[in-house]
Amino acid sequence: MKKCLAVLMSFLFLLQPFSVCAYEKPQFYPPAYEVFEEWTQTASFTGNLECKASLLMEASTGRILYQSNENEELPIASVTKIMSTLLVCEAIDKGKIKIDDMVTVSAYAASMGGSQVYLEPGEQMSVDEMLKCLIVASANDAAVALAEHIYGSVESFVAAMNDRAQALGMEHTLFANTTGLDEDGGGYSSALDVALMTRELLKHTIIFNYTTIWMDTVRDGAFGLSNTNRLVRFYQGANGMKTGFTTEAMYCVSATALRDGMQLIAVVLGSPSSDKRFAAAKQMLDFGFANYRVVQPQAVEIPPITVKGGCAESFRASYTVPSVLAEKGSGEIVTETRIEENLKAPIAKGQKVGEAVFLLEGEELCRADIRADSSVEKLTFDKLFKKIWKNILSFV
Repeated sequence: MKKCLAVLMSFLFLLQPFSVCAYEKPQFYPPAYEVFEEWTQTASFTGNLECKASLLMEASTGRILYQSNENEELPIASVTKIMSTLLVCEAIDKGKIKIDDMVTVSAYAASMGGSQVYLEPGEQMSVDEMLKCLIVASANDAAVALAEHIYGSVESFVAAMNDRAQALGMEHTLFANTTGLDEDGGGYSSALDVALMTRELLKHTIIFNYTTIWMDTVRDGAFGLSNTNRLVRFYQGANGMKTGFTTEAMYCVSATALRDGMQLIAVVLGSPSSDKRFAAAKQMLDFGFANYRVVQPQAVEIPPITVKGGCAESFRASYTVPSVLAEKGSGEIVTETRIEENLKAPIAKGQKVGEAVFLLEGEELCRADIRADSSVEKLTFDKLFKKIWKNILSFV
């Protein structure tokens, strides 16, 4: 009698949702943020910038804080080398080249005019020193030598530059060479597109080994370098990125600076003088740092989420806390978690099961996907029968 009662009780127990699927350690998945472009921006930039086009962007969120003629297609001179540098950094990350690889200079690379470090045909220099020459001194010969080293030819490298621009959504850009020189048509870009490629380059922290240099040397101290971006020396938090000048492009700069965890990008194209170029960038950066802040809302722990028809009665889920841009003096950011209703097994690990919504003073700023930390299998009759039978046999 007791054995029959035990079998009956075990059968009834097995009819309940199981918790035998142990929780896996929570993992974070690549965030899927939905940023709301229609946001209330009370701070207004009123500076008089002497240039053809300009733009101020916050890097982590991609928010544009100021823009003027941002899509106008203009020559950008050596600012082109931001894309050249990006491809070099990506080649290093992929293991295609190493920082200590030696680059042999071709006669063509050595023939480059404009800004240069006077490379000689057959001269060898490490990728590390080539990058230093490219970024600090804006060396055209170093840009061509690196392009040939990585892709075999300048033409292939330029094709890769344009492919990468397309992938980044740079709709108003066409690169004609690796240097930005007016030869070959020189190519063109826009203030917005320059900000987009600068933002992408900022993800490669190796560049800060070079962009923050004011003065240095190569060739064992025999040749001095001086940064063409004087903001690196005279502007608090400046950490890049690239200047440019040709007669056609006039004075250009993509200036970056970091303060209190906020990374700004100020783009100036077609300024009449070097001083006015840097003054315009400084005005935009000052405006950004004075009026905005980047915060990460406090993570909200999500209680176990109920699931129907599964081998577990609930599961854990999480989300990645995004960076949120807010004006200084505004209130606290509130996080609301919204879980889908009537979730049914099976649930796949990483499956979206809801959204975290971030609000500031009632206004929706952005969202992040809430995803399952572990899977929950569907409880089928076959699985239920096997568990019941196994339980019965344990009493025999």
